[in-house]
Amino acid sequence: MTDEYYDSDEEAYDTDEQSGDDYGEGEEEKTREMWPNRASFVLAAMGSAVGLGNVWRFPYYCYKFGGGAFLIPYFIALFTTGIPLMVLEYSCGHKYRTSAPVAFSKINKKWGWVGWFALTMSLIVMLYYMVIMSWSLMYMFKSFNLSWGDDTSGYFLNDFLSRSNGPGDIGAWNWEIVFGLAIIWSIVYLIIFKGVESVSKVVMLTVPLPFVLLIILAIKGATLDGSTAGLEYYLKPDMSRIGEVDIWLAAYGQIFFTLSLAQGVMIAYSSYLPKDSDITNNAHLVSFMDIGTSFLAGFAVFSVIGYLALVQGEPVSSVVQDGGAGLAFVVYPAAINTMGWWAKPIGVLFFITLLTLGIDSGFAMVEAFVAGMKDIGIDSQKILVGTISFGFVGGLIFTTGSGLYWLDIIDHFLNDFGLLTVGMLECIIVGHMLGAEKIMEHTNKVSEMQVGMGWYYSVKYLTPMILMAIIFVKLTEITEGYGGYPAWALWTGAAMLPVSIITSMYLAGKTNAMLDEQEAEEQAAAEGDDTEGVEWTD
Repeated sequence: MTDEYYDSDEEAYDTDEQSGDDYGEGEEEKTREMWPNRASFVLAAMGSAVGLGNVWRFPYYCYKFGGGAFLIPYFIALFTTGIPLMVLEYSCGHKYRTSAPVAFSKINKKWGWVGWFALTMSLIVMLYYMVIMSWSLMYMFKSFNLSWGDDTSGYFLNDFLSRSNGPGDIGAWNWEIVFGLAIIWSIVYLIIFKGVESVSKVVMLTVPLPFVLLIILAIKGATLDGSTAGLEYYLKPDMSRIGEVDIWLAAYGQIFFTLSLAQGVMIAYSSYLPKDSDITNNAHLVSFMDIGTSFLAGFAVFSVIGYLALVQGEPVSSVVQDGGAGLAFVVYPAAINTMGWWAKPIGVLFFITLLTLGIDSGFAMVEAFVAGMKDIGIDSQKILVGTISFGFVGGLIFTTGSGLYWLDIIDHFLNDFGLLTVGMLECIIVGHMLGAEKIMEHTNKVSEMQVGMGWYYSVKYLTPMILMAIIFVKLTEITEGYGGYPAWALWTGAAMLPVSIITSMYLAGKTNAMLDEQEAEEQAAAEGDDTEGVEWTD
C-alpha cells in the first residue's frame, strides 16, 4: 500500500466543502490502498470491462442484427450513455475514495442502497459467470484432442452440459464442471487476496495476453477460405434493421455489459487512484480500448463463421443457431475441426483467450463486493473467503442439467433490467441530488481533457431519459414472456431483483449507521479540540 500521493496540507480530493470525504490527513489507519501506477489502474479497468461478452456477445449481436448495422446504435449508445457514465463512476470513486454504497450514502443516505444493489447483482452474476469460465477451462483441455468430435452442438448440450428438458428438471451435477469451478474460484482467491497489490501485478499479464491472442486468431482467420464472406457480413450494414427496437435495446444493454457499468466495479477501482489522476482521459482510454477489443474479436469470429459456412455449404446467415454460448462452444469448435494440423493449436489459443478475458472481469466483481463490505468495517479476508465460498456453492445450480436454462433466465433479468435501473439511478443521484456541476468541477480539476456542458446535460437529462425509455419498453415485453420458459421459472428469475433490493436496503442501513458513528466521533473531536485552525499533519 502506498500513501505518498497524499499531501499533508490538503484534507481531501474534493473540490467542495461538503464532500463527505472522511479520509483526513494524519489518519494513517484510514489511508486507502493505491494503484502503484496509472498502467495498473488502466489495465485493471480494461480487464474488468473486456470480458467474455466481447468475444461472443458482441459478435453474436452483430450477427443477429444485420452485421455492421449494429455498430451504428452501438456507437450512439457509447457516446450518449457509456462514456458519460464511465466518467461519472470514475469521478465518484476518486472523489469519495470509497466503494459505491458508501459514496452514494455520502451524497444522500436514502440512496446508499443503490450502490449495494449494484454489488449484490454483481454477486449473483458471479455465480454463473464463473461457471462459464469453468466451461472455457474444460474446453481448453479438450482442445488437445478435439474431444467434442464432429457433432459439436450435440456434444456441448448433451454430453458436456447434460442439458435437461427444462428449468424444472434439475438433473445431476456435472462433476467435470464442478471441478473446473473449484479451480476458477481458487485462482480468483489467489489473485485478489492481497488486494490492489496482487491485482496490479496479475493484470500486467492477463490483460495484454488475450489482446495478442485475438490478433493471432484474427490473422489466422483471415487466411481461411471463405473468410471474406464472413467479414463482409460483419462489416456491411443491413440498414433495414436500424428501425427495429430490439437492435437499440441490445446496443444499450451491451454497452452496460461490456464496460462493466452499474456494477460498482469502476467506482471501487477508481477509489484506489492517486490524487492527481486524469479521470476523463482514463475513462475515454478504457472505453475505446474495450470497444476496440470487441471490434477485433468480430474479425476473429466472423472470419471463422465465413469459413465454416463455405465448408458446410450454407449461407453465413444460417451458421449460428444457439446464441452467444453456441458461437463459442459450438460454432468455433466446428470450425476448428476442419483446420487440419492447425486445429489443436487454434483451439487451445481460443479457449485460453476466453479464460484470460473472463478471469479479469470475474475477480473485478469479487473485488468490488469485498471493497464495499470492507468499507463498512468487515474484515477483508473474512469477507473474501465468505464471498468465494458463497460463489462456489451458489454456482452449483448452474453445473446441473438445468444450469443453461437458469443462466439464461437470470442473466436476462439482471442485465436487461437491473443494470439499466442502477445506471438510471446513478444519474439521478449524482446529476440531481449531488449536482452534476459538483462532480464536473472535481473531474475537471484533475483532468487534462475537460468535460463540458454536453456531459452535464447527458448525465442530468439525456442518459437517464434514454435508460428510462428502454426500461419501459422492456417492461411492456414481460407479458410476452421470454425464451419460451414457463411463467414460474421467469418469476423465479425476476425475483433476483427484489431479493437484491431487500438485501441492499439492509446493508444500506449498516452503512448509514457506520457513517452516523463516524460523524458523531468527528463532532465530538471537534468540540473537544481547543486548537482550532491548526491543521494536523503526518
